Amino acid sequence: MEKLKVCEIFESINGEGTRAGQLAVFVRLKGCNLNCSYCDTKWANVPNAAFTEMSPEEICGRVKASGFENVTLTGGEPLIHPNVEKLLETLCKAGFSVEIETNGSADISAADAIANRPLITMDYKLPSSGMEGFMRPENFSLLKACDTVKFVCGSHEDLTRAAEVIDEYGLIGKCHVYLSPVFGNIDPKDMVEFMKERKLCGVNLQLQLHKFIWDPNEKGV
Repeated sequence: MEKLKVCEIFESINGEGTRAGQLAVFVRLKGCNLNCSYCDTKWANVPNAAFTEMSPEEICGRVKASGFENVTLTGGEPLIHPNVEKLLETLCKAGFSVEIETNGSADISAADAIANRPLITMDYKLPSSGMEGFMRPENFSLLKACDTVKFVCGSHEDLTRAAEVIDEYGLIGKCHVYLSPVFGNIDPKDMVEFMKERKLCGVNLQLQLHKFIWDPNEKGV
């Protein structure tokens, strides 16, 4: 069985999404198919990034040892790994509440085939990321009410584009919708003013909690 390349496994709180503030075990897999301008985990995406090869069962055992119920699978981009479905099946079968953080370019349909389906927290990359052209709009039709679409905004142009996508795909009421600032690039107050102007009721502003609790560049938090 093919093993997965794991950069780190650590316990912390969720900094984003519907489980923000809740304890979770994070499993960070190596590598990403995108290269966002503001990426804060480039160290895990470079070809020579350190990793440990682990089977789904070994990862599940490590998660069990934490005593936590929430598991967040992240990266990089976890859904590009060929054995990720087996990992998801193993974690969900073991009774964990699993969340996948995905970058919007990978097919999320694999999650639907898994019993006790994982939550999806999916980014939609905006202009300042440089990666919007790689987005997979067909994923929007696969989202459930429990899932989340997150727009990381670094400029007013990003905010305007996020509002366009939210409207075009009818995301409000379909799933959870979040706007999140690129840390240090945009004032959250300006984001609130934009939300007020556009009457974006049903959209949540969210700050990355872990970057306020710990140093924004610290690993393993």
